Amino acid sequence: MYRRWGKRLFDVAAGLLALVVLSPVMLLVALYVRVRLGSPILFKQQRPGLCGKPFTIYKFRTMNNARDADGNLLPDTQRLGRVGRVLRASSLDELPEIINVLKGEMSLVGPRPLLMQYLALYASEQARRHEVRPGITGAAQINGRNEITWEQKFERDVWYVDHYTFLLDVKIMAYTVIKIVRREGISKQGHATTEAFIGSPMPVSLNGKAAMPPSFVERAEPVPAENR
Repeated sequence: MYRRWGKRLFDVAAGLLALVVLSPVMLLVALYVRVRLGSPILFKQQRPGLCGKPFTIYKFRTMNNARDADGNLLPDTQRLGRVGRVLRASSLDELPEIINVLKGEMSLVGPRPLLMQYLALYASEQARRHEVRPGITGAAQINGRNEITWEQKFERDVWYVDHYTFLLDVKIMAYTVIKIVRREGISKQGHATTEAFIGSPMPVSLNGKAAMPPSFVERAEPVPAENR
């Protein structure tokens, strides 16, 4: 039931509530970005959604437009200043994605939407992360986030595709709040977020389904089958 229509109903209900409650915070962040970084306030980019279908993701802008002598944008690490680090550390830059959730392009919980160019680089098992809507947070975000390897992220994403339930989504959201407060896994050393994905093999799955990542077993046990 949850997989058929309950997850979408939960996204809409929780998304509307979040939009009402967090709208003052979003307004303040928008003003902060406008004053410190200028226009545009929002960062917009094409990302792959359900079944790889492109959509436009919305985030608060976190980087400046600093360029070199030839007019080329500087590397991300040089354009991500104090303002951007504050927004990313608190995950406030992700708040506009609530709009994507209400539009049906994203879910509150699911694999993070990555770059369009990565679609051609996935192993067949890794590509299964697009069998569900991408999420604002997900299994990889509470188990290492940007400190783990791409292979580990995709293992967690595909495990989520095979095991997600209402209780698991609630648990992931709760752990996300803890991670934000602790500011864990925000970025990999030497990168604004993490290194680019260049393709890699996926570990062999078990019975057609991804094996559960060991770290996730310890923190968010699967819900009994009767509740799935």
